Order: sequence, then C-alpha cells, then structure tokens
Amino acid sequence: MTVIPDGTGSTQRIAVLEDPESAALLQRMLEAAGYQDVHTPAEQFALDRLLETGDTDLVVLDLQIPGADGFAVLERVVQTGVPVLVLTADDTPTTRRRALGLGARDFVTKPLDRVEVLLRVGNLLQTRRLQRALEDRNQDLQRWVRARTADLEDARRETLERLAMAAEYRDDDTQQHTKRVGRTAALLAKQLGLSAETVEHLRFAAPLHDVGKIGIPDAVWLKPGGLTEHERRMLEQHTDIGARILSGSRSPILRLAEQIAKTHHERWDGTGYPRGLAGDAIPLAGRITAVADVFDVLAHPRPHKKAWPLERAVEEILDQAARQFDPEVVAAFRRLDARSLLEPVEDPTALRRVA
Repeated sequence: MTVIPDGTGSTQRIAVLEDPESAALLQRMLEAAGYQDVHTPAEQFALDRLLETGDTDLVVLDLQIPGADGFAVLERVVQTGVPVLVLTADDTPTTRRRALGLGARDFVTKPLDRVEVLLRVGNLLQTRRLQRALEDRNQDLQRWVRARTADLEDARRETLERLAMAAEYRDDDTQQHTKRVGRTAALLAKQLGLSAETVEHLRFAAPLHDVGKIGIPDAVWLKPGGLTEHERRMLEQHTDIGARILSGSRSPILRLAEQIAKTHHERWDGTGYPRGLAGDAIPLAGRITAVADVFDVLAHPRPHKKAWPLERAVEEILDQAARQFDPEVVAAFRRLDARSLLEPVEDPTALRRVA
C-alpha cells in the first residue's frame, strides 16, 4: 500500500498558481491531506504580497498559468528562495531542462496523479522545514559568536587599558594620563578625517605610548631636575623597550601601539628620537599621539613639574607646529575644545564614545 504524507496539523504555507478551476481542485486536495494554509493567488501582485511576508514554504506552479509567462514567474519565485514544484502538460526534455535550470525543485507532469503530487509536496515541505531549522540554528550560532566575540574584544581592550595604566602608575596615581591621551588622539584622528576604524584603534593604541617606562629605573624616570647624558640616553630607551613589549602581535591595535611607542618622540624637524625621523617619515599615529601626549603632560601636574595654565599649554602646541609637531595635526588640535581635553575619563567605556 502506498503511504501518502499526512499533512495534518501542518501550518506551512503553500501557494498554488494554476488556472482557477485547477487551483481550486489542488487546494481541496491539499487541504484534505491536512495542509491548513493553502492559497490560490489569482493575480501577480497577490503572489508578490504573499512572498513578501517571508512565510511561504512552497509554490506549486503551472508553467501554462493563464495570463502570465510561467518561466518568468518561476524565476521570480526562485529569487525569493521559496522552493517551486512545477506542474505542466509539456513533458518535453527542453521544458524540463529549462524549468530545472531556472531553479525548480521538482517537476510533475499532467494529468496529475494525486499520490505523486502529495508525495512530492510532502518531500519538498520536509526539506523546507529542515532548511528553516538550519537557518534558525545558523542565526542562533551567529548571535552566539557575535556575543562571544564582543566579550573577547571587551576583555582584550580592558587588558590593554590596564597595561597602559600600569606603565603610568609610578608617576600618575590617578591613571588618567593614558586615558586622556587615548581620547585626545581619537579626537584628533576624527578631525583629520581618518576612518572610524582607525579612530577606534588609536583610541586604544595611543594610551600604550609609554609602556616602555616599565623598563626604566625610577631613579631616572622620576629624577627631579636635569639628567646626565647617560641618564637621558637610558630614558630615551623607553621607546625601543615599549616597541619590543608590543611587537609580534597579530592584533591591529597592538601593531599600531608598537608603532606609536617607537615613534611618538620623533619630531617633525628631525631632531627627535630614537631614529631622528622627520616630516611624513614619522607614522601618522606617532605624530597624532605626540601632540596628545605633550599637551596632556603640559596641562597636568607631574611628580617633577607643575601644570601649565591651559592657555600657555595650548600656545606651546601651536608654536611647535612644523618644529616638534606635524602642522596638520596641530591645525586639527586648534579645532578642538582644549578645555574639554582636561576633563577626566570616568571609565574605560567612555573612551569608546568620543567618535
């Protein structure tokens, strides 16, 4: 005995595109088999509206549908991703190949055999159920991956923030210097028209500019007054030490931080260290961080100096254009509200809101 799939309880939506009489017959046949949601749209716009809902699971299509090009309708439906069962009285190989080539999932020739139609409809709907279940599972997995990726990114950025604070702990017990430098560097990058991704990376890379301090003795880094030539050369090594600490990473933020650590004491006129680079030979990230760092150091107290008045600190940055600093970065600095740069960064996430 042939077993016909029982669609009882099925809420999968079927659209039947046939001449009205045949469509009504197929509708009764499918409903008798237990399919509860069978539609017979008579007009193209009705089909389009049905497909737009995204809830249609199968289209049963007669290629000789009255008043329309069956192959054009087939192509239109296939583009929506809904499977199509083709019905036709034309059983020639050319018609079959063309229909299957356009994306028809199955093919039934007229006169229709009830058992065959129900078997093919059942098979296609079962495939559609599995497809939808797989899509739902993939969406769940994508949401899970996005959530875990966000967690890992937050953890990585928090680690970078804490590493930057560790480097400043000896001479900035508020740990605000690194946060402010990151914020100012991001604001400068935005003023310069850099991409949102670059702004984001600078926000977290710039605070690591002085991580090489970890390798410099307190007696040198915190020494009040002038340094001997030997001590000055020792202090300058923090750029190379920082670059080595940050080197070898696959993270774009850490690669940028390595570049910044190495070059943020280079000067536009070529008199900086460690390599004496000049002008555009200094990476832009280093030029941006240099302005952000020097301004923050001038405008805030340090163990060996008092804070400069805001106006004097701003004037110093402007005066050093084309000498210590890139003139374009200084021009970008001029467009910022300098007083707002003095405000504390209350929490790490605040760094992420400047862009």
